[in-house]
Amino acid sequence: MPSILAVDDSPSMRKMVSFTLTGAGYHVVEAVDGQDALEKAEGHDIDLVLADQNMPRLDGIGLTRKLREHPKFKTTPILILTTESSEQMKQAGRAAGATGWLVKPFDPNRLIEVIQKVLR
Repeated sequence: MPSILAVDDSPSMRKMVSFTLTGAGYHVVEAVDGQDALEKAEGHDIDLVLADQNMPRLDGIGLTRKLREHPKFKTTPILILTTESSEQMKQAGRAAGATGWLVKPFDPNRLIEVIQKVLR
């Protein structure tokens, strides 16, 4: 069962994402922000990271940069799930090493489709 690190500072968003992903058969590790995600990523086998952009302590792009510096996460898919939709932000995400960019609110079926595609 693939493990997904779901990172969002909103408890309700984490719950919706976790509900969607566990319902699709994934194991979900939740983190409250980018810094918490870095700490949890060290202690778990993570197959994919799904991170919000705007979070306290460490945002999604900063988290992506730090994960890409670590050999364990060089090729791990990292998806940014955010309300930010500007091309400038998407470009910053790509430059940091993000695999994809999804805009909230998310369609659960589309989220699962994208995750299945990048986990292949």
